[in-house]
Amino acid sequence: MKLTTRGHYSVKALLDLSLQPKYGPESVKAIAKRQDIPAPYLEKLLIEMRRAGLVTSIRGSVGGYKLARKPTQISIGQILEAVGENITNLPLNHPTPSQTADWVTSSLWNRLNQKLKEALYNITLADLYYDARSWQASLGEEANFVV
Repeated sequence: MKLTTRGHYSVKALLDLSLQPKYGPESVKAIAKRQDIPAPYLEKLLIEMRRAGLVTSIRGSVGGYKLARKPTQISIGQILEAVGENITNLPLNHPTPSQTADWVTSSLWNRLNQKLKEALYNITLADLYYDARSWQASLGEEANFVV
């Protein structure tokens, strides 16, 4: 599976939202600046994630986007699916009974696809947050970081 820019930026944006105090509304401009993402592109991704129920939008001068659920309830798989990422991107093959070796390889790819999908749906924004903080602490750096 190859993570595209769409997927990468979407995960970065939602992880950024999860880092904000009380997960409260953040403008597209603020997120884009912190994460070095083009604002117009980010806006399109956030609209797709809003349609998928991952974020909510608030209008007005103090509006913006915020997480629709707690970071523990939003998986990486859900984020990638919301922006149209293909999660099962490994080669699939349906061999005939006479192609035993191909059947074994096909079975392996199918199992790997399933495990990859399970992993993406089991890793949450909260997991990524704690992993990033642990990594950062091991380096002895300050609390702020670009995802």
